[in-house]
Amino acid sequence: MNPIKVSGARQNNLKNISLEVPKNMITVFTGVSGSGKSSLVFETIGAEAQRQINETQTSFVRNRLTQIGVADVDKIEHLNVPVIINQKRLGGNARSTVGTATDVYASLRLLFSRIGKPFVGYSGVFSFNNPQGMCPVCEGLGYTSEINLNTLFDKSKSLNEGAILFPTFQPGGYRWHRYVNSGYFDPDKKLKDYSNKEWDILLNAPEHKPKAPGKDWGKTMQYIGVLPRIKKDFLQKDSKEHGKRKKDIEKIIITSTCPECNGKRLNKKVLSCKIKGKDIGDCAQLPVDELLAFVESISSKTYQTILHELIKKLNSLVVIGLQYLTLNRTTSTLSGGESQRIKMVRHLGNSLENLLYIFDEPSIGLHPKDLHNIATIMKQIRDKGNTVLIVEHDPDLISIADHIIDMGPLSGSNGGEIVYEGTFEGLKNSGSKTGQYFASKRSFNQDPLTFNDVITIRNADLFNLRKVTVNIPKEVLTVVTGVAGSGKSTLISKVLPAQFPDVRIIDQSAITATARANLMTFLGISDYVRHLFANANRVSNQLFSSNSGGECPNCKGLGVEKIDLAFMEDIEQPCQVCGGTGFNTKVLSYRYQGKNIVEVMSLTVEQAQHFFGTENWVNRLNLLTELGLDYLTLGQRLDTFSGGERQRLKLTRELNDRKDILVLDEPSTGLHPSDTSKLLQLLHKLVHQRNTVIVIEHNLDIISQADWIIDIGPGAGKYGGNVMFEGSVADLLQNKESFTAEYLRNHLYSPVL
Repeated sequence: MNPIKVSGARQNNLKNISLEVPKNMITVFTGVSGSGKSSLVFETIGAEAQRQINETQTSFVRNRLTQIGVADVDKIEHLNVPVIINQKRLGGNARSTVGTATDVYASLRLLFSRIGKPFVGYSGVFSFNNPQGMCPVCEGLGYTSEINLNTLFDKSKSLNEGAILFPTFQPGGYRWHRYVNSGYFDPDKKLKDYSNKEWDILLNAPEHKPKAPGKDWGKTMQYIGVLPRIKKDFLQKDSKEHGKRKKDIEKIIITSTCPECNGKRLNKKVLSCKIKGKDIGDCAQLPVDELLAFVESISSKTYQTILHELIKKLNSLVVIGLQYLTLNRTTSTLSGGESQRIKMVRHLGNSLENLLYIFDEPSIGLHPKDLHNIATIMKQIRDKGNTVLIVEHDPDLISIADHIIDMGPLSGSNGGEIVYEGTFEGLKNSGSKTGQYFASKRSFNQDPLTFNDVITIRNADLFNLRKVTVNIPKEVLTVVTGVAGSGKSTLISKVLPAQFPDVRIIDQSAITATARANLMTFLGISDYVRHLFANANRVSNQLFSSNSGGECPNCKGLGVEKIDLAFMEDIEQPCQVCGGTGFNTKVLSYRYQGKNIVEVMSLTVEQAQHFFGTENWVNRLNLLTELGLDYLTLGQRLDTFSGGERQRLKLTRELNDRKDILVLDEPSTGLHPSDTSKLLQLLHKLVHQRNTVIVIEHNLDIISQADWIIDIGPGAGKYGGNVMFEGSVADLLQNKESFTAEYLRNHLYSPVL
């Protein structure tokens, strides 16, 4: 079979490379972050395959699809139809669940409509998104929301003193004027002294024109109570303010299980239909492995096909390590790793062949125990006659490759080349950074720091935690381990900060910023750079901001143009006037040390260190190099960074001499082993600055260098939630019950090669 043949790939930092990717094999692409792996696999091979498939659709359908530019490559031959499974979170609204995303719920609905008693209707009525099936109180959401008056109002204050605590209702705000000038209230009267009538008018009055408003009341202005005003302006999903005020809304809303359906989302008639004493809501609330056991206990010769299909889908979720999830879990609460595995489930059951499967670091969020299942699935997909491409850093998944393409030698402009092609066995002799890792001897921390004091989490019983009490040593590096779903994040990211509010959580969530924010603005060096350009050219420094005097008049500095497709979604394309730079052409004629502002913003962190070498603020860039982020460009938009990159960026702000309790959630995400060692150096540096550093981690290299280990388990979901081990790495290696101990022993004493 002809291999996929790539000729002259130049996307991003790729240096005109050509290669052949074998068909019907697992090819793993390795290399340090920024070496060009994603540029080659996703932005060249995957993008071109997807673009060509899109081109076969009608113009109407093409306009609804994500717009994919032509990859910068001379030619790609013998492409297959692609299935790209990335780490992008599934997202979705409250009506999108694990059950709907995997189609398991559709099979379950079909089963209840056929053998459930009494018969209440066909499969459609078992859907919580169907008006005939949904609970009338919560409308199929399973929960009700109400405004918490205690967090919305401070009754000890008057309107003039800011008694309404929600933004834009504060003194001086235009909504505040509606209440102060309505004629209904004394603006200096404390809310606690209001009569029942005044309180009702303030809270609940429907929209109307007041009879005796103040002199500043506009002719067309209407009065409406605070609660209906907030519901109309902020709580409705389609309101303009909803997205902007999400965090403020969360502070004033109390969400509770729907009292009518008890969270089952369906009406009483639908829930009266049962199989072996369980309604469909009961089934959706069971962990997948318990639901599988229940379905396997059902016997029906007539509907054996439905049962077989449902069992097959549930088995796929178990095999992929998601047996702890429930079907009613909303997809927006899933991690990137869980989302990627949910997408994988969709493809396990199909009978399509000769497809091109592309995976983006499927190891993320997985304990080494779970990785064994993922490796098995990859092999199954290959053995069905498909080609599998994986971008990966994890040694266990790299080891299953039939073929390896190692990118490098370094990042950014120093990468973009193929430094090794061949079998896994030959990789360790390649001399590349990946090869050096596999050739090196593995060790563990045999001289852990001692401690004099601890933080005690008491009686943690959230989700699957079982009244856990655990001590976390102060001023050492503690790594919290356990399989995915064991309760690690619940214990450390939820219970710990609830009991100790001073804890600083550095996670992988998006950095709050506008579309105009980039790495320079995040680091706080934009003004310095603009000042250098302004002095060199004797002009205003505002010219060198695409948000101010230097903006392109066409795109207003954004660098992109939105095209309105009426009833279809808008699409974005680079601004045709400025070519996507965001600056007007006059600004580009001004130079500093031979480069214009756009060329400077295109510099990598490493290049910028040399370019601005004598400036005293360059030390802010040095931290990024320590964290393995020297390949990032100064002008890269913050909303384009991966979760792991965002977390390490946040970490640069924590390098100080204050004593803090810092929590990092899987900081090794997206890191090549050579960069993991840099991260470890930084974590130890934080400890030496007398910080208490707590890391939730699956990476065995980080686990092996901890001062203290807390292992949660033994399994996921209901099988987890217990403290399996507390102690040093040396003691963990002697433990016979912990899965982490088992895989750490294999990692240290039975290297993959």
